[in-house]
Amino acid sequence: MAEEDTQEVPKLELEAVIGFNGHVFSGLKVHPDREHLIYPLGSTVIIKSLKSGKQAFFHGHTNNVSCIAVSRSGRYIASGQVTFMGFKADVIIWDYEKREIYARLVLHKAKVEDLSFSPNEKYLVSLGGQDDASIVVWNIETKEAICGSPASAQSAGHCLTIEYTNLSDEVFISAGNGTLRVWELDLANRKIRANECQTGQLKRIVTCIEIANDDSYFYCGTTSGDILKVNLKTRLLNSCGPVKQKFCKGVNTLKVLKTGDILVGSGNGMLTMCSGGNFKTIRSVQLEGSVTSVALRGEGQQIFIATDTAQIYTLGYTDFKPELIATNHNGAVKDVAFPFGTSELFATCSQNDIRVWHTESSKELLRIVVPNVTCNALGLMKDGRSIFSAWNDGKIRVFFPESGKLRLIIHNAHSMGVTAIAATNDCRRIVSGGGEGQVRLWEIFQNSYRLIETMKEHKAAVNCIKIKSNDKECVTASSDGACIIMDLVRFVRNQMVLANTIFSVVCYHPEEYQIITSGTDRKIGYWEVYDGSAIRELDASLSGAINGMDISEDGKYFVTGGDDKLLKLWLYTDGEVTHVGIGHSGSITNVRICPNSNYILSTSADGAILRWRYPQTAKNPD
Repeated sequence: MAEEDTQEVPKLELEAVIGFNGHVFSGLKVHPDREHLIYPLGSTVIIKSLKSGKQAFFHGHTNNVSCIAVSRSGRYIASGQVTFMGFKADVIIWDYEKREIYARLVLHKAKVEDLSFSPNEKYLVSLGGQDDASIVVWNIETKEAICGSPASAQSAGHCLTIEYTNLSDEVFISAGNGTLRVWELDLANRKIRANECQTGQLKRIVTCIEIANDDSYFYCGTTSGDILKVNLKTRLLNSCGPVKQKFCKGVNTLKVLKTGDILVGSGNGMLTMCSGGNFKTIRSVQLEGSVTSVALRGEGQQIFIATDTAQIYTLGYTDFKPELIATNHNGAVKDVAFPFGTSELFATCSQNDIRVWHTESSKELLRIVVPNVTCNALGLMKDGRSIFSAWNDGKIRVFFPESGKLRLIIHNAHSMGVTAIAATNDCRRIVSGGGEGQVRLWEIFQNSYRLIETMKEHKAAVNCIKIKSNDKECVTASSDGACIIMDLVRFVRNQMVLANTIFSVVCYHPEEYQIITSGTDRKIGYWEVYDGSAIRELDASLSGAINGMDISEDGKYFVTGGDDKLLKLWLYTDGEVTHVGIGHSGSITNVRICPNSNYILSTSADGAILRWRYPQTAKNPD
């Protein structure tokens, strides 16, 4: 991250984050205080209050968080990350009360697979990924490693999960592909000793371990969709089940309840309660996506479930009816748009869907799903009667914003996918740009359309289109290093701006005598609309392309965001950064200032949508 240019600049205030990485197994946790949820998003760990919905953020990892553990009292939270091959992956222990880093433990390479705290919070055991394949026990007080060992025998496969027992600080269990071991910590000699569990002829890949409260037995969930019950003292397989009706698509996560029953989250989205003795199903409920986390609040009266489609559900133990409490994008967010003149709602698009959100509460109001295609860009008509969108299957789709029903579809609008789209202010015409470089003007009727003109000026994908307020001209930014100002009445090229870059974004100044552009050369260019001459050039970032840019309604400020993960607010005339927003853990894909300048929204490649407070000083400068 470009730290050196963000030192003295005031920070933007982060109000809310919509986002959750549902692919982290057991990533969703309920804090022992019963008031907070803990979950990962990119390289951030988020703590969300269940009462107020307020969020706190733990920033410290350099790459995606891969596992989370919470100590029994809730005093510590540990998180591990992935990193690039050959580099060290950090484990960070966070002090929950102080909301700061307590210790950074660096030993594992490439990935931290799993973490577990000892019951009395003396030790933390960490498991490296398949390129590291070692288990390390850490002393939490001294913040140092006590000892380590290879996770599995040479003949066995990779170890995937690790779990401390409930009563002893000296015993923990590891399991994985054909390996199942009970470890004992010998503190005097600084060694950990492994005891293999005998499973006989059974060969299984274990994905999760859950230990009964009295440490008599432990349960292992497998990719084959059955559960192994193993005696902890004798380390012998007690039983394996269910015999006939296996859990579809494997067992992803297990939780033992006080009653002795087990909650099983499986790969096909079923959450099942089954008896701990014979694994017979007591009740089950179907959720969307594959269940990746099950977390209990308190004694287990309330259960929180997360799926890999980035949805979080809650259900009561008694009624077993799921209630959806949080939805998020589970792929990169491509574009964000506000309706004209209001910031109460906004729309975003990503792979497979368009979603409309309520800004204040971050609640999803509408989801329009088109399976297996990606929406590249979207916008809302000025009259608020339709959402128009550009898709990578070469179609333009127009939807009704209340119901989400399809109003109109333009087939084969572009040959290499529709990459950019904009609508005129009279809501009658749409300008679209394609991957092959053509710009097309369409007339839209109630339920039909007409192609008015095709302009073949660009040689590569059109990335951004902006239309002048009088609907008579538009500017297009393309990957071929040209920004072209086109006449929408005579259909000719008025002006052209050339630079040695891939232009990703272009904006009209509200008074429309200048445009600003940006792209992969990390520069912001100011240009005259009249003759296409360059006015000035600013360095937008020290590293990484600029992907998104937007100008405030009064034209005094603009925001930029890109691959350096920093959101920057600039003065238009001075060309200086006034505020910086630090909080994204993926590349920023787009930024928008809302119509009445209350918020700035930024979207990122890890599926997050961040809402920042627009600085009051910027709204009414002295």
